[in-house]
Amino acid sequence: MDEVIEKIITIFTDISSVPRCSGNEERIAMWLKEWALCHGFSVKFDSVNNIVIGIPASKGYEDLLPVVIQGHMDMVCEKTQASEHDFSTDPIIPIFDGEWLRAQDTTLGADNGIGIALALAVAEDKSSEHPPLELLFTVDEETGLTGANALTPDFITGKILLNVDSEDEGVFIVGCAGGLNTTIGLPLEFSTLPDDTIFFKLVVDGLSGGHSGIDIDEKRANAIKMLAATLQSLSHETDVRLVDLKGGSAHNAIPRYAEALVAFSGRSRKRAISIISDLEDKARSEYSDLEPSLSITLKSIEEISGSKALDETLSEKVFSLLSSLPHGVVSMSRETPGLVETSSNLATVSMNAERLTVLTSQRSSSDPALKNITEKITSISKDFGANCSYGSGYPAWQPDMDSPLLQQCREIYSDVFGQNPEIEVIHAGLECAVIGSKYDGMDMISFGPTIKNPHSPDERLHIPSVRKVWDFMIPLLSSFDDKSKFRGSSKKT
Repeated sequence: MDEVIEKIITIFTDISSVPRCSGNEERIAMWLKEWALCHGFSVKFDSVNNIVIGIPASKGYEDLLPVVIQGHMDMVCEKTQASEHDFSTDPIIPIFDGEWLRAQDTTLGADNGIGIALALAVAEDKSSEHPPLELLFTVDEETGLTGANALTPDFITGKILLNVDSEDEGVFIVGCAGGLNTTIGLPLEFSTLPDDTIFFKLVVDGLSGGHSGIDIDEKRANAIKMLAATLQSLSHETDVRLVDLKGGSAHNAIPRYAEALVAFSGRSRKRAISIISDLEDKARSEYSDLEPSLSITLKSIEEISGSKALDETLSEKVFSLLSSLPHGVVSMSRETPGLVETSSNLATVSMNAERLTVLTSQRSSSDPALKNITEKITSISKDFGANCSYGSGYPAWQPDMDSPLLQQCREIYSDVFGQNPEIEVIHAGLECAVIGSKYDGMDMISFGPTIKNPHSPDERLHIPSVRKVWDFMIPLLSSFDDKSKFRGSSKKT
């Protein structure tokens, strides 16, 4: 491992030692403050704990406007069912696996910890040339771009923004989908169970999951949808009643796991076991190439004292609602071949004594299409007697193919590596969309090292791609003048 990579990975490992699930970024924000003060850099926070660290310009660049390097502090905290990792206290210890970095049975947090590490490494590098830098790190990106939405006009001054939250090296992102979350609530009533009731736990497990934007077109199985379909099949041939239900973990992760606590009369036991066995065989056949670890299991459990359940009619209503809600690609872009235009992720489900709660996450690069899929979900929900509420949402980032920054990045990349970068619009949410709506005239681009399977315990970071991002960033920063044109050489460092 060369000195540059060793430095970046060391910083990333330090970041990974600090718990930073979405909504709990206080400790990583304080860590960043201490890092900044230790290095003699200015630092300030806003009302939600976004942080900006000011890095002085190199000699000869003092009169230029700052360049903003931007990422987010939080991470998606996902783990396998077998993992005992406590994200609120335990550090994530990166593991070297050939050319890749991964974690043990949890998300790695390279999304977006490696972006922060790259920015800090640039700031620490005394040999690099650059304008003043504003290192802008936001909170709560993964659960709704909360930090970006809270930014105020005076928090940063730069007009060029390098977002380091992309996941394919050699690809420049210049646009992204907008999104909106819908929370569905269905009132519940529980009743007593017959004396001959037996209890089972029905579990769908072992799915790949993944990012609900980036991976949605791969047609990976959704554990909630599979559980609902299984329960619905059971309801057609048994007297199944629902006691409890939960699945999924985040709005932007395809559910990997879901479980239901159900009750049958003793006479339904044999038939239920047979149905589950058949359904598991069919599911494994259908998803043999995508979900090799898929499992659907039905395990008997001891009687739960004082348990009540939904009656058969209300149980069937829950199963049908979940089966009816859309999941997956809704439409493809007509302008950009291969790009998903609109999708929906049936993200999480839970229930308590009064209410079934379902969270869906819709994305689209078209505002009318986003509105249409949200209205469809609302209509389906109301047909079942459920009500809906909506998140604040975030806009699409419309691409500007004439961006001076894009042209500059293209030339630098081609000069350094002898090949052209790919230019893409993605079906995922990036903070550039919100930041661009708040700061008029901001020229933006997003790039980063290669990360596979973000938002799942299979997340891994390609180490050589980290070096390539560094080799691009250093000459890019040295090329800026006050008109965002080239200045000096763009030779590989």
